[in-house]
Amino acid sequence: MVRKRKKAAAEGPPVTTVVVMCLYIAGKAPNSVKAVANLRAICRRYLKDGYKLEIVDVCEHPLRALADGVIVTPSLAKVSPGPASNVIGNLSDTGSVLAALGLQAGDLE
Repeated sequence: MVRKRKKAAAEGPPVTTVVVMCLYIAGKAPNSVKAVANLRAICRRYLKDGYKLEIVDVCEHPLRALADGVIVTPSLAKVSPGPASNVIGNLSDTGSVLAALGLQAGDLE
């Protein structure tokens, strides 16, 4: 009996898209603290290791926020993959955050 081997769909490790984000916060303000916690929970649940997050405290780096055009905090900016998008607020609306990141909750569960 001769068995045919199926070729692997892809050689090597699968290519994973990494979502690059920047969260602008204002120190320990309640909405900023909530936004950090909410975003970390979303990343843990939906992105696993497929993300890179930079948190910028605009109280410590006001010129950075100004240069990036951020005037409201907390504010999440998706840098890549394109298109770029922004979400303002404490990020408690998971559906809105996932949509801004180009993801859908149903596809990820």
